[in-house]
Amino acid sequence: MPRPKPLAPVVLEVSGLRKRFGTSTAVDDVSLTVRRGSIFGFVGPNGAGKTTTLSMVTGLLRPDAGTVVVGGTDVWAAPTTAKRKIGVLPDRMRLFDRLTGAQMLYYAAVLHGLDRSAARSRSDDLALALGLDGSLDRPVRDYSVGMVKKISLAAALIHSPSVLVLDEPFESVDPVSTAQAVDLLQRFAAAGGTVVLSSHNMDLVERVCDSVAVIVEGRILAAGTLDEVRAGESLEERFVELAGGRVAVEGLEWLTTFSD
Repeated sequence: MPRPKPLAPVVLEVSGLRKRFGTSTAVDDVSLTVRRGSIFGFVGPNGAGKTTTLSMVTGLLRPDAGTVVVGGTDVWAAPTTAKRKIGVLPDRMRLFDRLTGAQMLYYAAVLHGLDRSAARSRSDDLALALGLDGSLDRPVRDYSVGMVKKISLAAALIHSPSVLVLDEPFESVDPVSTAQAVDLLQRFAAAGGTVVLSSHNMDLVERVCDSVAVIVEGRILAAGTLDEVRAGESLEERFVELAGGRVAVEGLEWLTTFSD
């Protein structure tokens, strides 16, 4: 009988995260464990706490309580060291859109400490992988929504992070751009990188992710491998079951509004 495959090491550990804004609790005791080489899906309705959680995970928003450890480094105790290990694509990211695509990637690379040769080489490789190689000389302000998402993804990957955190990376993105991005993320994970992404697209999460967490009203309802969370049902059906009466069915349009 073959031995079970050993578990990959944990590269992201989130423990007891809490965040309040005034009298409203946005995130309530969120804990997650993500292993190396996985693509982790973070799903829930608008206002569930996805963006707030990911902002605390990446060091963009200070939590009221809890810890985040990336590759053995506490994000809030040693932020500079931790952020070198993280690539981030925030929701509705603002770019320097008067720069060309090539200038944007070069700027991102230099900010992360890459030399000129490495910056240009990695820019070319990422542009080719994402189908942007013929558009790097154009200003980012002339890019389509899908192209903006792809150049933002390339900028997040330019320094070869160990953990890539993407907030709604496929929202309003065309099917071809989505397929190119998914292929790159799968290759990144296969090489030992780790991806954490939030998405409204349940179909895409089921096709791409190997583990998932469901969040509603700032609390994790279920987390684990995709099979464990689904429990034999589709992720959409499982979500409705887990949420129970706390999310009205008529408020779940996001479950069936897929970008692809």
